[in-house]
Amino acid sequence: MSDQEQGQGGNPVFSIEKIYVKDLSIEVPNAPQIFLEQGAPEINMEIATQIDPLEAGIYQCLLTVTVTAKAADKVYFLVEVRQAGIFRLQDIPQEALEPTLAIACPNILFPYAREAVADATVRAGFPPIHLQPVNFEGLYLQQKQAQAAAQTQ
Repeated sequence: MSDQEQGQGGNPVFSIEKIYVKDLSIEVPNAPQIFLEQGAPEINMEIATQIDPLEAGIYQCLLTVTVTAKAADKVYFLVEVRQAGIFRLQDIPQEALEPTLAIACPNILFPYAREAVADATVRAGFPPIHLQPVNFEGLYLQQKQAQAAAQTQ
């Protein structure tokens, strides 16, 4: 590999080293009775990201997506996927590093998590759940605004 490809020539490098499912679980606590229920459950999605430096210029981004389907007080299913990726970021300007990790990396991982959720719900006997896209840039900006507001108090 040339110095330029390795990011040693001053040119920014952003590459995907590995994408993998770190954890996947599905629970159907009210089976088999829940399969006799009529109507569609309400679907709720929670999302969280975590960035961990692994070594110089190498980061793991962990995207956790939790989907719960329930109607009234009955849980149809609960799916949680922890989709992970290892990313190489070298020679990225310091002011761009955090936004790249918080926006670009989850954007890359989300379609994989979305597919894992849909597959898990089908395997559990339910129709596939197709999650709507997530605006990770908007979430990042909201988080930054909340941090700024908390610091001024």
